[in-house]
Formats: sequence, structure tokens, C-alpha cells
Amino acid sequence: MPSDAPTLSVRALNRATLARQHLLAASTLGTAAMVTHLNGIQTQAPQAPYLALWSRMEAFQPADLSAGLLDRSFVRIVTMRGTVHLHTAADALTMRALVQPAIASRLTGMADYRRMAEQVDPESVLAWGREQVEREPATLAALRPSLKARWPDLDPQLATRLLNYVLPMVQVPPRGLWGASGQPVLTTMEAWTGSAMPAEPDIDAIVLRYLAAYGPASVLDAQTWSGLTRLGAVFARLRQRLAVFRDEGGRELFDLPDAPRPDEEVPAPVRILAPFDNILIGYKDRSRIMPPGHQPLIFTQNGLVRPTVLVDGFAAGIAAITRTKSDAILSIDLFHDVPPALREEIEAEGLRLLAFAEPDATTATVELSAGQSDAASNIHASSRGMISRKSPPSTA
Repeated sequence: MPSDAPTLSVRALNRATLARQHLLAASTLGTAAMVTHLNGIQTQAPQAPYLALWSRMEAFQPADLSAGLLDRSFVRIVTMRGTVHLHTAADALTMRALVQPAIASRLTGMADYRRMAEQVDPESVLAWGREQVEREPATLAALRPSLKARWPDLDPQLATRLLNYVLPMVQVPPRGLWGASGQPVLTTMEAWTGSAMPAEPDIDAIVLRYLAAYGPASVLDAQTWSGLTRLGAVFARLRQRLAVFRDEGGRELFDLPDAPRPDEEVPAPVRILAPFDNILIGYKDRSRIMPPGHQPLIFTQNGLVRPTVLVDGFAAGIAAITRTKSDAILSIDLFHDVPPALREEIEAEGLRLLAFAEPDATTATVELSAGQSDAASNIHASSRGMISRKSPPSTA
């Protein structure tokens, strides 16, 4: 590393990240442009992309995203880290092609898979599965009886895992539509989009796009985000095109030379992030967004990533919406107490979220409490606001 590489403080990295993620100021980008800029949005929770876009955009309308899923310009598919993401159709083809070897290797390294391969040619199972889901989209569970009939000695759970890992399949609507629900019903990406994955996806272009949305970042950060390994060679190849920094621990960071890196004292508004939000997951070193000790409060042991409240740009609490027949309640558990002015800002942002997420609620309530571990525990506050049943969601 160059000895004269500038050092970026944690706060400087925080402000740069917020700017790239459009969390310092709401963006005027359209839905497709924002999904493209973010390189996809993680979506184990089907409604998460809607909340992620709401938190970043000036005038996001859920109908725009739902319409894109219906006309197939957006797709839900397993890509980075072997998790379900929302992508534009064009990006889905490229991203799945890049990560396909890593996803498939999760299965082919298993002893159970090797035993299955001794019983039956995996390619014949894949060809059968492709034919089934392209003829009629289906859940994996719905395929198992036919698999058992076709190969009586084959474990149908393992066989459908083979299909899920190796066949690039999209989840078709109504799964993922705003206000709708449904099981993951699958068909192949080629059948759904009418296009094939590129034979040689451009990893250099994807790394540059990662830096545009997440930089400054290290090689390990990019590998954590993508689920890929050996990206050091890519960064080495791109090095002359990149700005080089280091963090306070001396780790080397890369960035696009002209990307925004605001002053670390630029004010950051309160934001409420979606579950599984990109900004929480896209780094190996997450100290730029989560103070030490806070990650276990946000990342659960069973793999969930809770909706998170940012105060001064950093994770300061977790949030959850509960709904009765007529009332919507946003409960926010702060990791520490905050001054009254900040509490009012959090409540205002919470009411804005409820107006978006629960527009038909008669009453919206935000309940704030400080964590029990905080010196100022048991601090409670609430704010109530009336939402007309006939009013559209707030997009402010």
C-alpha cells in the first residue's frame, strides 16, 4: 500500500456510504435507475425492496416496482451470497452468471450430492426440472411427488435442492408484489426473460459498480457483498483507475476517483432501513454503519437482519411494525437514549414510514424505548397521527 494513501475516518466512510446509498438526501432517480445503481436489493422479506426504495427516493411509488415484476423488467432471483435479490432483468442475467459457480459449489461439495451423482446423472434431473418449470411454473414442493415417481430411489429433497442451486430460476408474481403474498413459484430465468446469461460476464464492470454504490471499500468488503472470492486480482487490474485510501486500522480501500466523499461533519438525517438493507450487509467491516457491539442486536441468530434506525448516520436502534384491524404501531427500540430533538425527528420519520407502509390504518403510533442495557433505560415516548383511509401512501 502506498505510504501516502490518505486515511479516512469511520465518520468519513459513513458519510461517503450514505451519499452513495442516497441516504443523505432523497434521490430523484426512477425506480429502475435506483435498483440498477444499488446492484440489486436483498429480498428474503418480499416487501423489503419497497421499504429500501422508500427510504432512498423522493417519490417512490410501490406500483412502479410491482408493475416491473409483472412486465418482467424486474426479477427476483438468487444471486449474491446465495440469497434472493431483486434486480432489473438485465442485471439479473449478469449477476447470476457471475455467481453461478459459487452457488453450484455449495451443493457439489456435499457428500449427499456425490452419493446422488452415483445413483443418477445430475444432468438428467436438471433437464427434467427445466422442462417441468418451463412448461408451468411450480414450487419446489410441488415437484417432489413427480420426482419421486420418476426416480423412486432418489431423495426428492436433495433433487429439488439440485434444481434450486444449479438452475437459474426466478420467483414469479404474485410473490413480491406490493400488498400481495404467495409461495416462491419458480421458472427458469431464460424462459421468464427470453434471454440467456452471458457466457463471460464482465467482473471488472461489476466491481466498479460496487464501488460506485458502496465505496470506498476493501477487497474483502467486495467479496463479502458478492459472495465471490479471489477479487484481489480484479482490484489489482483496476488499480490504476482507482483512488486508494486506508481506514483507521490501516486497511487498504479503493474508490472511484470522482465519487462523492462528503465532509465527515455533514449532517445525516434519521433514516429507517428496510430489513436486510444493502448498507448493513455489503461490507466485511461494518463499523462504518454499526458501532462495535451493535451487530448482534441487528443480525439475529436465525439469519434475519432487522429493520434498523440510523441516527447521525449510524445504527442506533431496531424497528418493527405491528398492525391491528385499524391501528398501525411502529415500535422502535433504541440502543441508547437520545436528546428530545432527535427523539422528535425519529418519531416524525416513523410516522412517515407508517403512512407509506400502512396507508389504510386509521391511527398510526410510534413508540420509542431505550434498550435495557442503556444507562438511561425505560425511556418511553409516543407520537400519534391520524391517517385517512382514502389517502395514498406518503412519498415525501
